[in-house]
Amino acid sequence: MGVAATLTKAFCFIGIILLGITLRRIGFFREEDFPLLSKIVLKITLPAAIAANFANKEIDPGMLSLCLLGFLGGVLYILLAFLLNAKNGREKRAFAVMNLPSYNIGNFTLPFVQSFLGPTGVIVTSLFDAGNAVIGLGGSYSIADLVLNGGGHFSPKKILKKLFCSLPFDVYLLMTLLSLSHIHVPAALCDFASLIGSGNAFLAMLMIGVGFHISGGGEKTALLIRLIAVRYAVALLLSLGFYFLLPFAREVRQTLCILAFAPIGSTAPAFSSELKLDPGLSSAINSISMLCSILCIVCALLLVL
Repeated sequence: MGVAATLTKAFCFIGIILLGITLRRIGFFREEDFPLLSKIVLKITLPAAIAANFANKEIDPGMLSLCLLGFLGGVLYILLAFLLNAKNGREKRAFAVMNLPSYNIGNFTLPFVQSFLGPTGVIVTSLFDAGNAVIGLGGSYSIADLVLNGGGHFSPKKILKKLFCSLPFDVYLLMTLLSLSHIHVPAALCDFASLIGSGNAFLAMLMIGVGFHISGGGEKTALLIRLIAVRYAVALLLSLGFYFLLPFAREVRQTLCILAFAPIGSTAPAFSSELKLDPGLSSAINSISMLCSILCIVCALLLVL
């Protein structure tokens, strides 16, 4: 894909996000509409997009190692959160553990991959996100709770329960098992899923715009800048490592290069609120992370495509 075409598609995504922001500002959407849009994306269009792109595709068993990459990426950020906040109090350590790891792939990065890198990119993304889900949908929350409260405990059972209650994760797992078992999905079901999934990119970007929110006082700026700087410095190193060092086909490495720049997981503000860890600051970090990721992903696309 040429530079002009890549930039055009990327700016279309940015335009949809800006549309969502504008529609919220003029009152077309309200704050309480965001959970509904999120539910439509997470429960309908995203699973359909995954199923449509996974259906009847052959997966090399060796590619299952991509799940491990997604998991280890989250583990790396958790370790960094501990190291960088070793001298801080429990709340700051727990906040960093909750807001530095995990990737927002389903709602943010997948639409980019879906449009620029096709079905192979979606399969790579889905496998990577299956490992990431262990961190984003329970792992970092459990560890942050342990850091904050001391009396808590790391619970694999709790993490697994959260994972299997996640419809996108269930679809990842089901489609991977079908592919590895060489079981074909009927064409009619593929067409149905494809029709619904084709709206995922638009709805996901619109949802991000509607939910875009930055808050937090000046005294929190240093923490925000530090977390964002660490996140994207590490992302750059991971992206370079994925592209130049891994023994996968070029299109797989292209996808991993993009995934390294995925923004911080969208569950972080909700989990921060549940742990009473300043959801306003978490939301600010999450929103700025999206802006940084748009810039990084567009630059990466121009370089690797």
